[in-house]
Amino acid sequence: MGRYIEHPLLKPNLTEARIYQQVLAADVLKKGNTMIVAPTALGKTLIAILVAADSLDKLKGSKVLILAPSKPLAIQHEENFRHFLTVSCTSITGAVKVDERKKRWDESQIICATPQTVESDILNGRYSLSDVSLLVFDECHHAVGSYSYVYIAARYMNESKKSLILGLTASPGSDKDKIKHVCENLYIQEVVVKTEDDHDVKPYFNPIEIDWVKIEMGKELEKIREHINKALKHRLKMLKNLKVIPTIAVNKTDILKARGKVQNRIARATTPPQECYRAISLLSAVINVQHSLELLETQGITTLDQYFQRLKKKNTKAAKGLLLDADFSQAVFLTEQAKRHGLEHPKIRKLVEILKEELDIKDNNQKTLKNESDSGSNTKNKSKIIVFTQFRDTLELIHEKCEENGINSVRFFGQGKSGNKKGLTQKEQRQIIKSFKVGTYDVLISTSVAEEGIDIPAVDLVILYEPVPSEVRMIQRRGRTGRKTTGSMKVLITKGTRDEGYYWSSVNKEKKMKSQLKMKDSLMNLDVKPLTHVESEILPPSDEIEEDSGERLFKKLDLKNEKVIVYADSREGNSRVLRALDSLKVDVRIKALTVADYQVSDEVAIERKTAKDFVDSIVDKRLYKQANSLREEFKTPIMILEGDDFYSGFLNPDAIRGSIASIAVDFGISIIPTRNPEDTAAMIKRIAIRQQQDQKVNIQIRTEKKPVNLWEQQLFIVESLPNIGPVSAKKLLEKFGTIENLINASESELQEIDGIGKKIAINIKKVLTSKYLHFKDENSENEKLM
Repeated sequence: MGRYIEHPLLKPNLTEARIYQQVLAADVLKKGNTMIVAPTALGKTLIAILVAADSLDKLKGSKVLILAPSKPLAIQHEENFRHFLTVSCTSITGAVKVDERKKRWDESQIICATPQTVESDILNGRYSLSDVSLLVFDECHHAVGSYSYVYIAARYMNESKKSLILGLTASPGSDKDKIKHVCENLYIQEVVVKTEDDHDVKPYFNPIEIDWVKIEMGKELEKIREHINKALKHRLKMLKNLKVIPTIAVNKTDILKARGKVQNRIARATTPPQECYRAISLLSAVINVQHSLELLETQGITTLDQYFQRLKKKNTKAAKGLLLDADFSQAVFLTEQAKRHGLEHPKIRKLVEILKEELDIKDNNQKTLKNESDSGSNTKNKSKIIVFTQFRDTLELIHEKCEENGINSVRFFGQGKSGNKKGLTQKEQRQIIKSFKVGTYDVLISTSVAEEGIDIPAVDLVILYEPVPSEVRMIQRRGRTGRKTTGSMKVLITKGTRDEGYYWSSVNKEKKMKSQLKMKDSLMNLDVKPLTHVESEILPPSDEIEEDSGERLFKKLDLKNEKVIVYADSREGNSRVLRALDSLKVDVRIKALTVADYQVSDEVAIERKTAKDFVDSIVDKRLYKQANSLREEFKTPIMILEGDDFYSGFLNPDAIRGSIASIAVDFGISIIPTRNPEDTAAMIKRIAIRQQQDQKVNIQIRTEKKPVNLWEQQLFIVESLPNIGPVSAKKLLEKFGTIENLINASESELQEIDGIGKKIAINIKKVLTSKYLHFKDENSENEKLM
């Protein structure tokens, strides 16, 4: 029996004493905020458990928060921490109701959660991070851009009484700047890299054998590819003639860059030349053709045919032009013909062969177990296999072929909808993984959703239907095997296709990543800024603001040390604006607003439009309806136009200019431009200060539109009485006939209505008969309804 770690908060005889895990845990506690980079299956979670146990033991009454990028992974962490530790542990995800989330937070010492849920809760003030002694970011390479990890880390460092951050990842990426950016965003001061070559890791590391399976594409698919290539070259030549691209030897990235340049030219020109719109249409067509080529080379006939069918339903000029092209239409015809004859990519046949060989499935579909003894006394467990594929259409095809060949498989994909196909619910995902673990299924066919963190122990083989160009994703996929014993991975590669390019791309990026991590000293030259710098960075530099006796002008507008209040619509919950407002010390209160995105006073409401949203609202005709509602509901409506790329889309710039002019002139709505979400937040704060500086904030929030009909207005008035909802309001009006009679009714008469007791009746009469005391102290008995 091996040695176990002893600790007051660890359950006895459970935690294996691996020296490198104990050393790493001790280093985190000693050195502070740390990122640990280590291959999958080396027990990074256990290191977090050891650090959590020590943090909770030393700081009595504190909490530990573990964040994971997906719901299944968060719940998996809950199970692991509960298994090893004696303290209370729970999980918080979007599937848990708000009241229950707060209860779980208050009652538990360890909370495993998704970052989006925690971000929403702390922005709404449901709980704070002040008592969190350890914050763990699993798969911490996600901490870039506007991902919730970034905001939560900043908020935590600002308000925690004693902070400690631990980042865990197997694959931080090959880009040195990105690695440093992740460290800055998570306030990481120390990076620890463990590899399978380290002497203290080697005894616990199970090597993974990788087999690159090369496959010929086949004559039938080659013929389809020939026609697609001709259609592609024809359009690339036209783009070259238009001087949009310098050569026809371009990839997808080159085309996307070229499209951006054309869109910028359209944006800058008062009247863009017709060549620009022609170029945009050609570039869109090229993107469609390149995707068709990728599906043919890497996926197969069924997946390509389904894409062609979706393309036929599109009403764009680019799609219509492609389907009229002689070569492209011939490729469509040959694909449909191949599907009718049951022709598929040779990968499918090879995949089935590999699965049948691994599972020892005979041609008569009778299955025996590998290495099974004659007596059956030493029968080994059946092989567990994961097959990864990029596309859900291909996943369905693989599952279909498995069923035809007697291979016991199950599909595993995300919760999002794909076309007309629904995603799996969280409950369904958990059940599938559980069934796969216990051997109900031999093969798990998955999209990228199973790449990160899902606990599937003892997987013998991972098969990639296609290589992916991302070193991070290749590492994540490879990490699904080799956890308990020597693992194996097979990658299907079609010769002479982009499969080979993706393979070399991932290999080179992984080499680059390892070399960057070996030079970890260069990663530590980080200028990590404290959170207190956030506000000064968002506001304009001092030379852009009028000076007044050595003080900035905006300082005059402060609210006597009181926070300004901004009400935000609940649909803005994932907006970077809310994070920036919070960093600017604004009291953000999230409500379900019927009109506008933000409200700062009874009279002023703000509709925020990004460039994309503004253009989309013109196309789907939402813009003028929203403008009309703003004008009807508020005396001073404002529209913020955020960004500087309003003219870079496909809509004619004159149509956009006309819409902006109409909002300002026809609807009388003030328009304010801002550069980005942070600039928008700073502007909203300025507006709120101007509205709230001379009076105490007591905003009447519009949670529904003003009623139009007489009976709606009557119900609206009655529903505003304390504890009166729509049903009771209707009963009161039916009983008393008019609002005047209702006002004159006695408490005893009010209590005759079903649902209205003595307490409610007293409160109603208090509202109707009490003298109006404008801005009276909130603690006044006249203003309280007990």
